[in-house]
Order: sequence, then C-alpha cells, then structure tokens
Amino acid sequence: MLGIHHVAIICADYERSKQFYVELLGFSIIQETYREARNSYKLDLKVGETTQIELFSFPDPPQRVNNPEACGLRHLAFKVENLEAAIADLNAKGIPTEPIRLDDLTGKCFTFFKDPDGLPLELYES
Repeated sequence: MLGIHHVAIICADYERSKQFYVELLGFSIIQETYREARNSYKLDLKVGETTQIELFSFPDPPQRVNNPEACGLRHLAFKVENLEAAIADLNAKGIPTEPIRLDDLTGKCFTFFKDPDGLPLELYES
C-alpha cells in the first residue's frame, strides 16, 4: 500500500457540508458530480498533496452512531503546522473546538471539532 487515497463521508445536507468543507475548512474542489440514478452528489476535495475527501449525499441516510468508542471509523485527523493558529481560524468562523490536549506518546498537541453532521474531526500539530 502506498498511502491513503481518500476518505468517504456521507452527509445529511449536501450544501451545508459542501460550504463547511470548502468555504470554512478551505479544501479545494477537484470535481463535483451529480449522479441522477442515485439522486446523489459526489464532491471530490483535495486535502494536502495526495489525499482526497469524497463527500456524498444520499436521500435520507441513517444517523451516524455517535459513540466514539463504537466499532468503525473513530475520527478523521488533519495535520496542521500551527495548532493555535488553526484553532483561532476555526473559532473565528464559528466552529467550536475542544480544549487542546497533549498526546502522551508523541508529545504533540491536538484538538477536536465536529462537521455539520457531528463527525468528529481532529487537528494534529505536526
């Protein structure tokens, strides 16, 4: 395996999530496709140099299990150079963040915030 190509996210409100990931988080659009047979959008977003997020909309998707210790994907982490600056930017855009924590194993700082559907997202200082 060469790395992670993409992470797929299904959202409840496509326009709200598109605005969050593009306008607030600043990811650039690679391609946006409407799939008529599925009544679904697929938005490919560029994250860093080699990774993508695929943002999907589907009619009436089931709610996400909100227990962070449930089986499955726990959270998605984004690497940042300056954690405090990244937190200030999110907070200025109205996105609340949790208090900064210290990773006991690496000595690096991190925090969490949520997307419009409550998906836990992490900022991890490089």
